Order: sequence, then structure tokens, then C-alpha cells
Amino acid sequence: MMKERAFDVVILGAGPGGYVAGIRAAQLGLSVAVVEKDSPGGVCLNIGCIPSKSLIHQATLFDEGKSLLERLGAKIDLSGLEYAKVWKSSRLAADRLSKGVQFLLKKNKVELIKGFGVLSDSRGILVDNGGEKEMLRGKALILATGSRPRSLPGFQMDEKTILSSTGLLMSNQLPSSIVILGAGAIGMEFAYILRAFGVDVTVVELLEQVLPLEDVESAKIVEKAFLSRGVTIHTSAKAEKLSTVGGKAEMSVVLKDGNAVVLSAEKALVSVGRAPNTENIGLESLGIRMTRGYLETGDFYETSAAGIYAIGDITTQPQLAHVASKAGEIAAEHIAHVLKGGPEPRESRINPYTIPSAVYCEPEVASFGLSEKKAKDLGLRFEVARFPYRGIGKAVATEVPEGQVKLLFAPDTGAILGASIVGAGATETIHELLLASSAELTLEDVAEMIHAHPTLSEGIMEVAKAGLGRAIHA
Repeated sequence: MMKERAFDVVILGAGPGGYVAGIRAAQLGLSVAVVEKDSPGGVCLNIGCIPSKSLIHQATLFDEGKSLLERLGAKIDLSGLEYAKVWKSSRLAADRLSKGVQFLLKKNKVELIKGFGVLSDSRGILVDNGGEKEMLRGKALILATGSRPRSLPGFQMDEKTILSSTGLLMSNQLPSSIVILGAGAIGMEFAYILRAFGVDVTVVELLEQVLPLEDVESAKIVEKAFLSRGVTIHTSAKAEKLSTVGGKAEMSVVLKDGNAVVLSAEKALVSVGRAPNTENIGLESLGIRMTRGYLETGDFYETSAAGIYAIGDITTQPQLAHVASKAGEIAAEHIAHVLKGGPEPRESRINPYTIPSAVYCEPEVASFGLSEKKAKDLGLRFEVARFPYRGIGKAVATEVPEGQVKLLFAPDTGAILGASIVGAGATETIHELLLASSAELTLEDVAEMIHAHPTLSEGIMEVAKAGLGRAIHA
């Protein structure tokens, strides 16, 4: 007889959506099982945002430290650099946090079950942990199976010469040169890391700008910084084929001017987005509505099959870890409301205009809400305020004067509609403006708040004052 157990909630996937949903459900008094075939923490923690941020941190220390010492007249010998040690630090960070997730699940009495899970019916998940199978029954199910690097016809990844982000992140050796297809967040972060350690980097992007989802002005500042470091960037360029020739990667590209070229490098990175892990998990038999492989969800992230919820990268929401976590909380709170009669979640879905975006290259980029283009497309009345980093005392003192704070606001009320920050600390300081916007504070409120001097956050105060026509340091 196959073993069978029952829980209030069974969650498929222990990434930032699944494990957060599990902990929140347990906090609300539900019995919870989380099924995971790999290490807890998902892609983000194990082969994504956490180890990549460790590499970015070390790349920044290396690059800035070398530049400072050279400027002070020191002679630098880099012949002994061991990138394998840099890589090892990134793996230690990921391993430490994965163990931390296991501890948090245990602390909250969430049962972590190792194995590959598939839906058997609308209330069951069959788990295979290597031959031995177990049926988990849940009064509600949450699907949080995450995503994988997207592949394209003609750009197949062998993880030897032509790499995915996973393959590059798990490599403990630096190539001498690399061509990167895709100038989104992942592509640009890797371009920064590799260039800082001396790799010859070329970036190819189909669209008109690097970081296509970010503000045009912010993207131009990033591109200028990358060009100054020796990164070659081709925007409005169409890659037609990628192959391995003589042990090297060769990418056939039609450039913006119409000229066809072949870009050759030791390695290639294909970074063109992520595909949802929705195949082979039993969705077909349940008739759950999908769009291009993504699960459609309604209020509280419930799918078209009652009692089955979906969160994270497998849904049509932005593929961001913090979005998955928040959706997991909302789903868990709604399940507790249905099963236990607890309070309903304060919100049924995440407001997309309150989702912060963060890119961790140098300079950093962060944004939320309406961009200038989006506001124009919607036909809204708005005004724009800008404040340069060179007007921020700490930015100048710490030698990071390149960047700006840009703010969109309603001219009649001073309501904050959106913001984009490019520069040092952008991914941290963006949240002050996001909080102000969420709390319905106005430009006047932000401008009048005293900010400590010298801090980078003074740029937030100054951009609000600029919108009122009274910036002090611009």
C-alpha cells in the first residue's frame, strides 16, 4: 500500500513563493507540507539572485579596490587571482541561506518533503523521492514550481560553450571572452561581474536600449558606464544564430546599421528570459486555464480549479522573488480564511504599480510605478522631477557621482506616480519613495522630511524639492 498523508495545505515547490506561503500558512494554524525536489530556497536562493549578488559584491570590491590602489600609486599584481575562490564564496552564501530556510520551515512546523511532485487530482500531490512514492492530500494546494532559463531555436545551450545563467553561475572558471545575448537584468549583471574580473565582454540586445524594462534615461546612464569600462554593446541588433566552431562560440548578428557580423568568444551566455516550469506536473488533466504556458489566476491567486492556487514564476505576474513571496502570503491567508474562518487578506492581488524592480549592476537601477513612457501611453497628466547624483554630498565624497533620481508626479495633487533611480544604493533608496507613494504622501511631504547629511537618501528629498521648484543643490 502506498503511504498517504493529509494536510490542510500542500505546496509544490520550496522557492521564495512556496516556503514563504508555507510559513505564513503555519503561522495561521494550518498543517502544511512543502514538496521540493532540490534544495529549499528555489532558483533565487540556490542558482539565482543570492549567489549572483555575492559575485557582484566581490566584483565591486575587486574593481574599486584595484582602481583606488592604482590611483594612490600602488603597483598591483593580479597574476595570482583565483576566481574559484570568488565562486566558492557565492556557493557558501547560497548553502548557508538554504539551510536557513530548512531551519525556518522546521521552526514553524512545516514538513519539508523531498521528491518530485505531480498533481494526481484536485486535492492530491503524488511525490516520488527516488522509487518510493507517497500521496499527500491537501484541503488546498499551492503550486510554486518556479522557472528555468528560456531557450530559443538556433541558440541551444550545451552548458559547456553556450551557457545559460545557471551554467555560468555554476562555473568556477573565468572565460577570457564572452558574448551575451540579452541585455536584461540577468545579462547586464553578468556583464558587470565578468568585466570587473577582466573578461572581454560583448552584449547583444534586440531592442533599442539595455535594460528594456527600465526608464530610458536610466538605461542610457548604465550603458554609458558599461562602455567606459570597455564593454562592447550592440542594441537594435538581431542575433540570427549561435553555434560552437572550433571550441569557441560564434554568434551571427545583424547590427543596427544592417551590417552582418560574426561575434566570436570563448563562451556565450543566452539570457533571454525564463520559462515557467508547468510541464509534466499534472496540470493537463485538471483543465486549469493557461496562457502561453503560464497559469492564469484570479483573486488571491486561485486558479480556475477551485482550491488550487498558483504563485511565482509560473503565473503571469512579474518573475521576481519578492512578488512570489507576497503572492504566497496572500494565498496562504485566503486559504486560512476559507478553512479556519480567519480574517481575509487585506488585498486580493498585488498592485503591479507597487512592485519594485531592482538591477544590481554598477550603477544600480531601481524603479516602481509609472515610467514616463507608460504614463504617456495611458494619456495621463504628469510632470517629471530629476536630481543628479553629483548634487548629493555623499555621492561625491564616496566617488559615485554618476546617476540620477527621477520622479513622476501628478501636477495638481503632488501624488507620486512612479520613480526610477540609477546610481549607488538605488536598490535600497527606492523604497522610501515607494513607501511614500503607497501611503499616499505627496511631494511636499517628502520634501519637508529632514534627511540625515551626508546620505544618498538626500537625493530623495532633493528630487521632491525639485518637483516643487525649490531644489537646493541643483
